[in-house]
Amino acid sequence: MASRTGRSAVGERAAALRAAQAALAAEHAAVYGYGVVGGRIGDDRLAEAREGYAAHRARRDDLARTVRGLDGSPEAAAPAYALPFAVPDAPAAVRLAAELENRVAAVYADLVRASTGSLRRQAAGALREAAVRAVRWRGGGVAFPGLTERAAPATPSASASGGADGV
Repeated sequence: MASRTGRSAVGERAAALRAAQAALAAEHAAVYGYGVVGGRIGDDRLAEAREGYAAHRARRDDLARTVRGLDGSPEAAAPAYALPFAVPDAPAAVRLAAELENRVAAVYADLVRASTGSLRRQAAGALREAAVRAVRWRGGGVAFPGLTERAAPATPSASASGGADGV
């Protein structure tokens, strides 16, 4: 029984390391993406873009320490990242910022699932922060931030009221 518990702990640690590496990669991409956002965003939202950029840099640095703490070697940032769409102007920069936050929230949801203890609390906090930033950029929220399969538009409800409340 002791060896089974040992294998389970090793497997859990490996899963946490994989999820932390994925979150680190997402943070690298978010830092890059916010560089693009900052170059295209209007002056009215530039401070918000700078705050997002700084938040992702801080999370990236924390995750690099976390990966080392899990006996891993933090993955380096790529020299460049493919953007999900062209960003020629401020409205596209706002959409990109919201997309970056959605993607970061998704990997933090995976890290919450794969981790325990303080790492899980940190991942949940990062998920919450990304969801809040996404709401600010998008102007509205989703029911289950970080879970893309739940973020699809609501279909009409078969409730007695006949409304499409999506609940």
